[in-house]
Amino acid sequence: METKIYTLIIPRFEDIFHSYFAQEVIKGASSSASRLKADLLIHITDRDTHDDWFSSVTLKSKLSDGILFADIDHDRTALYKIISRKIPYLVLNNYFEEPINCLAIDNYRATLKVIEYLVSLGHERIATICGDLNTEAGMERLKGYRDGLRAHKISVNERYIKNGDFLRTPARQAATQLFSVTPLPTAIFAASDVMALEAMDVAKQKGLKIPRQLSIVGFDDNPLNVYSSLGLTTVRQPISEMARLGLETLHRITSGKEKLPAKSRLTARLIKRESCASCQK
Repeated sequence: METKIYTLIIPRFEDIFHSYFAQEVIKGASSSASRLKADLLIHITDRDTHDDWFSSVTLKSKLSDGILFADIDHDRTALYKIISRKIPYLVLNNYFEEPINCLAIDNYRATLKVIEYLVSLGHERIATICGDLNTEAGMERLKGYRDGLRAHKISVNERYIKNGDFLRTPARQAATQLFSVTPLPTAIFAASDVMALEAMDVAKQKGLKIPRQLSIVGFDDNPLNVYSSLGLTTVRQPISEMARLGLETLHRITSGKEKLPAKSRLTARLIKRESCASCQK
């Protein structure tokens, strides 16, 4: 039987080779490729200019039987060009209402659970350090934050919303800005664990006691959390499972065994640890 060759396309971003998301996607897709006895090519594309998604030699040739996108950063134009060429594909980390093959994690509902949990602890001054808003994950987590507050009749304070871009340095800057706001937030939801850990470090430098004076929640359940002196409450999202299922679905698409469009969402789970406590009013 002829060996299938699939291409995993990952947008390049800062610290990509240290990225938990990228590592988990590669791990999941590689695991699936091994089980399917298929080959997996990894193509790291320019994040700002996505033309190479459909102009590379790999995509022009017969080398690839199908394309698995780790993300598309909302560049639907490039995606539509792939679709128009009738190349088998599936998009991870995004969910479309249109008939587009996709598999995503339900970031929105997971964030609603985070806000519900913090409100149940008595918090009302809840801030967020949001992620890259060019990604669906970043946008959906911010939307979940806003809608979660409104659902509990808490006004959205724009001063409590800072952008950390899923990166360390911007997250530190965002946390520093939050700690200059009056009144101080009593809780922070960071849209990734990396940003949450930076916020925890800045809070400690400011003399704030976690969780007595400040509760912090992250998102990912990143293994880096083991280096934290305090267990981080976070959202465990099945990134590796998403990539594994994504490649398996793509394999069925290329074999004509999958009903199209192939669309699915995976559930993320709130993991409660020591970084959150009841609000001290």
